[in-house]
Amino acid sequence: MSRLFYRTDFTLLILITIEEILMSFFISDAVASAGAPAQGNSMTSMLIMLVVFGLIFYFMILRPQQKRAKEHKKLMDSIGKGDEVLTSGGFIGRVTKVAETGYVVIALNDTTEVMIKRDFVAAVLPKGTMKAL
Repeated sequence: MSRLFYRTDFTLLILITIEEILMSFFISDAVASAGAPAQGNSMTSMLIMLVVFGLIFYFMILRPQQKRAKEHKKLMDSIGKGDEVLTSGGFIGRVTKVAETGYVVIALNDTTEVMIKRDFVAAVLPKGTMKAL
């Protein structure tokens, strides 16, 4: 029985709190429309905050992504015949031919070759990796 009263009291407490929040919101609107002088300081602080968030976004998201893209492009340009590579699909093979059109032929074993787009090479492995497997 006491749980029922507890829930009722708790619900009443929530309703009173919501009512107080709404009243304070409308009262602050009424005070603001009474003709308070314009504040130029809030616009400046808003602009400063926007610039700070822009810098955080640049240094936390854009710059590292650009750095990874530059490293990946450098990796793609360095792929040559005889390199052992790991593809994004999980294949490990030796590059047998590099086409100018952006494709690479990879020998997975002595009898199997696959042609993939150069962008799907995830990493260039050290020499002898295929023999160690």
